[in-house]
Amino acid sequence: MGKRTIAVLIAGLICLTGTGTARTGQPERMTLDEAVEVARMQSVAALQARHSFISAYWAWRSYKASRLPSLILYGNMMNFNRSMALLQNYDDGTLKYTSVSNLQNSLGLALSQNITATGGVISLSSDLSRIDQFGVSAGKTWYAQPVNIRLSQPLFSYNRFKWEKLIEPKAYEKGRRNYLENMESLTLSVVRAYFDLILSNEELEVARTNCANTSKMRDVAAERLKLGSVTRDEYLQLELRMLTDSIRVNEGIVSVRNAQMSLNSLLGYDESFEITPVLQDNLPDLMIDYDLVLRKATDNSSFFIENEIETLNAEAAVEKAKADRGITMNLNAHFGLSQNAPTFGGAYVNPVDQEVAGLSFSLPIFDWGLGKGKVQKARAAEEVVKAQVLQKENDFRRSLYTAVGQFNTQGSQCRASRKAMEIAAERYSLMMEKFRSGNATVTDLTNAQNDNDSALAKYVSDVRSFWENYYSLRKLTLYDFINDCDIEVNVEEMVE
Repeated sequence: MGKRTIAVLIAGLICLTGTGTARTGQPERMTLDEAVEVARMQSVAALQARHSFISAYWAWRSYKASRLPSLILYGNMMNFNRSMALLQNYDDGTLKYTSVSNLQNSLGLALSQNITATGGVISLSSDLSRIDQFGVSAGKTWYAQPVNIRLSQPLFSYNRFKWEKLIEPKAYEKGRRNYLENMESLTLSVVRAYFDLILSNEELEVARTNCANTSKMRDVAAERLKLGSVTRDEYLQLELRMLTDSIRVNEGIVSVRNAQMSLNSLLGYDESFEITPVLQDNLPDLMIDYDLVLRKATDNSSFFIENEIETLNAEAAVEKAKADRGITMNLNAHFGLSQNAPTFGGAYVNPVDQEVAGLSFSLPIFDWGLGKGKVQKARAAEEVVKAQVLQKENDFRRSLYTAVGQFNTQGSQCRASRKAMEIAAERYSLMMEKFRSGNATVTDLTNAQNDNDSALAKYVSDVRSFWENYYSLRKLTLYDFINDCDIEVNVEEMVE
């Protein structure tokens, strides 16, 4: 028995068995919607997206908390001091070291509030302290400040609170939209991996079918070769075709396994889990209007809100540069009541009022153009940002228009490729019958088989493109066109 005959027998065995390795367990049938839902629930990418959103949420909560009054308890406990201190006699100016031995305790409560409109800070506090003196002058002293009001108000300076009020809500909204877009990106990845597995399965099944059919046609050709209706060259073409198909079966097995593991990785399954994907033919009959897409993208996408944040940051940088260049002035005002006494109660009797107010300022006289340079640099950066934003928005609208056009033509493309697939399959079946009856050549049979394979792959590819285009539009607009509603996130469930 020759080597070529042995190779043909092995190829025939591969065609009959279909695979050289056994699979364990029953594959689970899973639709595209089910695969997407699994990925959204348990995949690593979904977990990362959730934690990224939670981080943005708590940053927003921290900002809101910074706009509310804060209450602080402060003090010093058991502050003991026994040392030598250098003291000055105020009558004659002499200096001498003297022994100091005391114990100090203090406790206070302060309420402070940031003033968003002006950028200042106002605080109200009340505190009490006690000093226990040891040694020759033993005794104790209570010092109370029942009411203490302080105001620190910058004038003509950069108001950080005002710009945070404009930017921080948008930053949180951007984080929310980024989460939704990340989930849509995950969906797109699942769609690609899901159809990779479908295409690999279909190619493997086609390879097995072709291998079995070619084996039958080779047997028919062997009989016709004896009758002289088939040449030796045509017979060898079929043998070579069968060997090629057997190689494709083995390659298909490897391709299916790789595609399965890629999909499992996205869904959060280990390598032992097997899925049987379903190629659904009932595509939604959907035409999407560009004006709706543009409106929803403007309202929902993180793209536009990110542009707004960039513009606001650039404007804030210009204002800060201007404020730093000119005069800086700060108003400090303080009103309080205080008293000291050797007893606790006495520290609150007839408190003495105290008022302090004053302005501090700084005015650059000559800085060699440093301040002007910073302002001009900030203005130039602002103009660059505005130009970039305008260009990006134009490009974004153009990409939206292209995406809508691609989706609206993809439905008819899928219907046409499905019809072509059915015609190619029927033609291949008829060509095999013609070959059996001697009315077709090996070349005719091979061409029909190739056309059938290509038509099937084209149909799967077109269906894949349909869903890729659909979910790409969903990501760009955060809008569910099938159910006609915005895509939302339940914040309470996310942060629990």
